[in-house]
Amino acid sequence: MAISIEDHQLPYNTHNLYDVNFFDDKIRTLVTHTPSFVNTWIAETQQKLHQNNNPADHPLLVGLDIEWRPNRMRQTENPVATLQISTGKDCLIFQLLHCPTGIPQSLYDFLSNKNYTFVGVGIEGDVEKLVEDYDVSMGNAVDLRVLAAEKLGAEKWKNSGIKSLVKEILGKQIEKPKRVTMSRWDNEWLTGAQVQYACLDAFLCYKIGENLYAA
Repeated sequence: MAISIEDHQLPYNTHNLYDVNFFDDKIRTLVTHTPSFVNTWIAETQQKLHQNNNPADHPLLVGLDIEWRPNRMRQTENPVATLQISTGKDCLIFQLLHCPTGIPQSLYDFLSNKNYTFVGVGIEGDVEKLVEDYDVSMGNAVDLRVLAAEKLGAEKWKNSGIKSLVKEILGKQIEKPKRVTMSRWDNEWLTGAQVQYACLDAFLCYKIGENLYAA
């Protein structure tokens, strides 16, 4: 299987670990609603970012995406349920809707750190929603569609989705099944399909960004 997921089935109600496989890449994925695990993940990730990324080549990149329960009723706007961030082979899926004590300061600081460049497809909308729902601000956010149009020299990429960017830039095919896209992201326990979907959205944003900045 080119794309698959392995559930470590940890015996805790605070967090779980998964390995999401995307062709030759294995993404170690932490799913949690617990601030202490977010703090540790961010501390370890910042260390790796500075070891593995060379700022002379391109910015310190972080792929970012969010999910929320689909809005079924008019004039109702469900809050962000999960925030996904990926720095390559590591991914955090933070269930901020279920966080008992609010978003940890380490995450506020990480997202607002201007040393990092957060990349996503339509990231401005995600940033706006995070600000509205949780008062989280982003230091540097770059829309991959705009970056692709600039690097590939074609305006059509400004209206593209992640599927077409993955195909063009990474030479891979991905599916975005509606049953997962429109699923209950506000559930306390995410399904394996949801974890795989959420992880890949952030990871692929990172990979697309990495390729475009290197171009």
